[in-house]
Amino acid sequence: MEENKFRLIETADIKDLRGNLTVAEFGRQIPFDPKRYFVIYQVPLVDIRGEHAHKVCHQFLICVRGSITAEADSGYRRDKFRLDRPTLGLYMPPMTWGAQHSYSPDAVLMVFASHYYDADDYIRNYDEFLTLTKDIGS
Repeated sequence: MEENKFRLIETADIKDLRGNLTVAEFGRQIPFDPKRYFVIYQVPLVDIRGEHAHKVCHQFLICVRGSITAEADSGYRRDKFRLDRPTLGLYMPPMTWGAQHSYSPDAVLMVFASHYYDADDYIRNYDEFLTLTKDIGS
């Protein structure tokens, strides 16, 4: 498994008359063990969330209701992903610039993080992020 690249991860989709279930295992399909989670919801349609990178924290984003557009940027490659079902998540390793937008009115985004909150782990300036990724790549 390529642990250092952002990518979509399809989770199991188990159909049952009693209700469907989706499941993934941390440390297997998702290459880290979470220390925290947070949920983003009731985002106005015009707002953008994220717009930062983490130095050491891994994240896994899954839209459990509605849909969002998530952008991931490694400093060398940038992609957009539509997260629109609970069986599809976006893995974002450290040093990935992320932003989320185009939230549907009913969107609920759950994010699992590999580390406890640490303000010093955030890179909030895109130019600084690009400088750091160039240093890593050289």
